[in-house]
Amino acid sequence: MLSPNPDIPQPQPTDPPLHHNTIAGVLSCLIADTTMHPLDTLKTRQQGSSQNVSLYSYFIKLSRQEGFRGFYSGYSAALSGSIPSAAVFFTTYEFIKRELRPYNEPISFLIGGLMGDLLSSVVYVPSEVIKTRLQLQGKFSNPFYVKNYNYRNFRSAIKSIWKVEGRSTFFWGYGATLGRDLPFSALQFAFYEELRKFCIYLKNQNQTNPFGLNISNNNKNDNYLPLSLELLTGGIAGGLAGAITTPLDVVKTRKQTQSNFNGSLYQNLLSIKTTQGYSGLFSGIGARCVWTSVQSSIMLVVYQFLLREIDSPHHFKYLHS
Repeated sequence: MLSPNPDIPQPQPTDPPLHHNTIAGVLSCLIADTTMHPLDTLKTRQQGSSQNVSLYSYFIKLSRQEGFRGFYSGYSAALSGSIPSAAVFFTTYEFIKRELRPYNEPISFLIGGLMGDLLSSVVYVPSEVIKTRLQLQGKFSNPFYVKNYNYRNFRSAIKSIWKVEGRSTFFWGYGATLGRDLPFSALQFAFYEELRKFCIYLKNQNQTNPFGLNISNNNKNDNYLPLSLELLTGGIAGGLAGAITTPLDVVKTRKQTQSNFNGSLYQNLLSIKTTQGYSGLFSGIGARCVWTSVQSSIMLVVYQFLLREIDSPHHFKYLHS
C-alpha cells in the first residue's frame, strides 16, 4: 500500500472548500472562453481545410464575408458545454489532487487533470461537435465539410442532428477529442502547478526568478503570486501543452466535420502526414498556441483571483454561512 511521502508537504487545512474551486473554475472558464472564441473560430476553420491557407487569409475573408458575428459562430454551443464541464473538471481535479498529493505531487497534477477532463468530456464533447459545425458552416467553407447542414442557430443544430443523423453523431470524434484533451489537460496543469510552485518558492525565499520579474512582496509563505507571474505561468503552461497536442487537435477537428475521415488515431495522423506533410499535422499551430496560451493565462489568473476573493471571509459572505 502507498504511504505518504514525508518529503512532500501534506494537504493543509488552508485548502479552500471544493465548492469554492468549482465556482471560481466556472466563472474563469466563462470569461476566458468568451474572450478567446474568435481565435478559436479562426483556428477551427484553418484546421478544417485540407489546404494550407494562412491564418491571416482566414481572418480577412471572415471579416469581409461574415463580420463580427462570424467570429462568434458556435458561441452558444461553446458555453453550453464549457460551463457544466468546468464545474465537473475543477471539482474532480482539486479532489484528486488533494487525495494523491501526499504520495506524489507531480503525479497528482497529471492524474487530476486527466481524470477531470475524462469525466467532463461527457458534457463538452456533444457541445464541441455542434460548436465546430456552427463555426465551419459559414460562407467561407469548403467541399470537404459534411454537406447538407445549414443550421439557423444552436437549437436548430441540436434538432437537426438528432433527427437526421441520430444521437450517436453528438459523439462523433469522441475518441479523437479525448486523444487531444486528456494529454492537453494533464500537461497543462502539470506544467502550471510545477511552474507556479517554483515561483512561489522563489518568492518566499526572496530569490531572483528566472523571468526577471519582481516577485517579492510582504505576504511571504502564502500561495499567491503577483499578477505578472500568474499570467506568465498560466500562459507558458497552456502554450506548451497546446503546441505538443496540435496534431491531435487537427485530427479531432476533421473527424467531427468530415464524414469520410475515418480510421484510428494513428491512421488519421499518418494520412495527414502523407498528403500534407508536417505542415498539415501542425496546421493552425500558431493560432492554437496563442489560443491555449492566452486562454490558459486568462482562465488561471481569473481562477486564482476569484478563489482568493471567494475564500476571503470579507467577501461572498453567503458562501461561508
